[in-house]
Amino acid sequence: MKLKIGVMGGAGGNHSEENLAKAKAVGKAIAEKGCILMYGATIGLPLAAAQGAKEANGFVVGVSPASNEQEHLERHHFPVEACDAIIFTGFGYPGRNVVLVRSCDAIILVGGRIGTMSEFAVAYAEQRPIGILQGSGGFADQVERLEREVLKGEKQTPIIAESDPKNLVEKLLALKK
Repeated sequence: MKLKIGVMGGAGGNHSEENLAKAKAVGKAIAEKGCILMYGATIGLPLAAAQGAKEANGFVVGVSPASNEQEHLERHHFPVEACDAIIFTGFGYPGRNVVLVRSCDAIILVGGRIGTMSEFAVAYAEQRPIGILQGSGGFADQVERLEREVLKGEKQTPIIAESDPKNLVEKLLALKK
């Protein structure tokens, strides 16, 4: 069975072209390794990762907070084009985050704010391997300090930090072998 790698990160806000390119490279690397990319069926950095995976002929699954496609499009204003399949949870953002993370074998954080923090907390508590794209800003750039100073290895969750998207994916996948 193919591994499912989730990409979580900054949806809203202004994203630099550099961070969008890095997110796209993460998605491409996931697809090139034959893995399924999963994301929150949203915009911003996660969407860039999904687009990168699609450009590399990868398979992309979105997990939406909406209960159906109409709500996804009209209420949330989220695209559908980057997805091969969308799971409509109807659970709003917090519930969607739990479904998304629990559906993944590992996750990668790119930038992010409160939603990314929520996804990290679920993955950390459930000891899913976590990849951090260093230098992508937001919550992702705080995880190493948070784990070291606050969490102090409480759960022994594997965390890989790397600034190169391709190396990050390779190191994360090495943990799953």
